[in-house]
Amino acid sequence: MNQALKQFLCNPKAIIGLTILVLAVLAAIFAPLIAPGDPWKMATRPFLPPMQDMRFAFGTDMMGRDIMTGLIHGARVSILVGLTSTLVALVFGLLFGALAGFYGGWIDDALMRITEFFQTIPTFVFALLLVAILSPSILSIILAIGIVSWPPVARLVRSEFASLRNREFVRAAEVLGQSNWQIIWGQILPNTLSPVIAMASLMVASAILTEAAISFLGLGDPNRMSWGFMIGAARTVLRQAWWMSFFPGMVILLVVLALNLVGDALNDVLNPRLSRKRRQ
Repeated sequence: MNQALKQFLCNPKAIIGLTILVLAVLAAIFAPLIAPGDPWKMATRPFLPPMQDMRFAFGTDMMGRDIMTGLIHGARVSILVGLTSTLVALVFGLLFGALAGFYGGWIDDALMRITEFFQTIPTFVFALLLVAILSPSILSIILAIGIVSWPPVARLVRSEFASLRNREFVRAAEVLGQSNWQIIWGQILPNTLSPVIAMASLMVASAILTEAAISFLGLGDPNRMSWGFMIGAARTVLRQAWWMSFFPGMVILLVVLALNLVGDALNDVLNPRLSRKRRQ
């Protein structure tokens, strides 16, 4: 474990990705201290270009709201949605995949048919539909993204469980009298977490992009500032005020890039054999 952590922290991709992510998380946590103003309130004149007034280094929007304040407060929404929706997806995916891979037979068939049904529906359209039905809010967006994101986790966990189901350590646990649930959660699941952890980092990035797209279309939480909302509000004045969409877009790009770098670094450490094959 210590050796794997050392390899991860020595990976340049991990260092770059973690640096960006730490900055984003700190901005989200300390947003009221870093930018104490209300991101929805007018701060100065509208359409103030960047760097003309250093109090508003990133400029203002058509309502005179500070772009930098919006970015800092928007980090809370994006990181919260990304982490919690991924957690929801992992819970569903681990449960379905573990039961299908361990028991096999008709349970496997039934659970995989349900998984395939969800995979046939376009994920973004399904997420939009769920948010519209549940009414736009942070909770509905988290649930919608979590519900559409779990099938790949289920299929991955199911394949890992199926390959480990008949291993010697599982047979030994059965001989010792451990129950099926003890074997699933105590013996097999810990041995399947490496690829799941690597996948989870990429799922967080995908969730952030999905939330931004939902907010861009006007279905985000109306009470929370978000990066997607800022880009959506700027699309009508793109030529007049390029900075309104440029800075939120760059922040989303950097955070998603950081998560992908961390995911690649985790995959290099946790699945070195697959990583070598990919390079070849």
